[in-house]
Amino acid sequence: MSQGMLDRPHLIGSEIYRHSVYGKRHPLSIARVSSTLDMIRALGWFDEAAYIDSPLATFEQLTTFHAPDYVEAVMAAERNGEVTDADRERYNIGRNGNPVFPEIFRRPATSVGATLLAVELLTRGGIVHNPAGGTHHGLKDRASGFCYFNDPAIGILAMQDRGWRAAYVDLDAHHGDGVELAFHDDPDVLTVSVHEADRWPYTGAVTDRAGGMARNIPVPKGLNDSEHALILAQAVIPLVSDFAPDALVIQCGCDGLDYDPQSKLSLSNRAIWDAVGRLLPLAPRVLVLGGGGYNPWGVARCWSGIWGVLNGHEVPAFLPDGAERVLRDLTWNHSRGKNPPDFWFTTLADRPNPGPVRPEIHDLIREVLRP
Repeated sequence: MSQGMLDRPHLIGSEIYRHSVYGKRHPLSIARVSSTLDMIRALGWFDEAAYIDSPLATFEQLTTFHAPDYVEAVMAAERNGEVTDADRERYNIGRNGNPVFPEIFRRPATSVGATLLAVELLTRGGIVHNPAGGTHHGLKDRASGFCYFNDPAIGILAMQDRGWRAAYVDLDAHHGDGVELAFHDDPDVLTVSVHEADRWPYTGAVTDRAGGMARNIPVPKGLNDSEHALILAQAVIPLVSDFAPDALVIQCGCDGLDYDPQSKLSLSNRAIWDAVGRLLPLAPRVLVLGGGGYNPWGVARCWSGIWGVLNGHEVPAFLPDGAERVLRDLTWNHSRGKNPPDFWFTTLADRPNPGPVRPEIHDLIREVLRP
């Protein structure tokens, strides 16, 4: 590997996601990573020299964070196609939204492998994007919230092995509980989570600071672009800037979009893109991950747009024919997927959703900045 900063943002992906689903009725039955990569290609933004196929994380890499017996249980679930009653109870596999499916080990281990490869690349400085990452609910010894392994936590541990102080910013509609717990008492990791209040996992109150280096911003329902931008400018950016990290991890869950079924937030995808663009200058090394997102058109449009932000590409007013075909080929077994609006097929950028900034947003910002 040559010395010096990466000459361009790098993208890590895998074809394992194209045919791997959690189950027909599961929220993650939709295309996400595969459609994002297809959109990047169709937009003319795919750079072969900057794309790397993800390796599979090893048992030794996974157990830098996860309990060995838990990793063995996930491997056994894939090998056997089922779990014992004891493992279901002990490891939360095969229940509570964490089903047994054919790639139950290989799929999450691939996302971890991508995050670890990204950390290796970032030794040189620069930007790496792993849209399959961001599985922020995974716990040391059990599955949680559709997450079997916690790739952000494993990636941050790898950063610490290199002597880097890391900041983690979570834009998902759900609290990044697994990452916060992983670094609860670590003064060298700052975790900042902007998430919907009173939503599963029902953690991440503004008063929750874990061991001192966590900051939580639980936002009210209906959060609009103006409110999101103010939180970013007055809370998130100052917190990260003051911490002065050697590396920044951005979790880009897009389930806060106005048309996502898993939250009651009202963001446009422009709000996520703006956040990513404004966070990028805050560290010499930036790892950009995926996360939640349960509307297939919303995910493909938002995440391919993130790659555009990372590379400084101009967003087209209307999609080229190839990109429109990618979106029209998607399906969604959900009531909102039966009569989708035309802009989900023809545009990349949502209409902005500005609005008044409510008093509780100002209160949140004051509280999160309180010493």
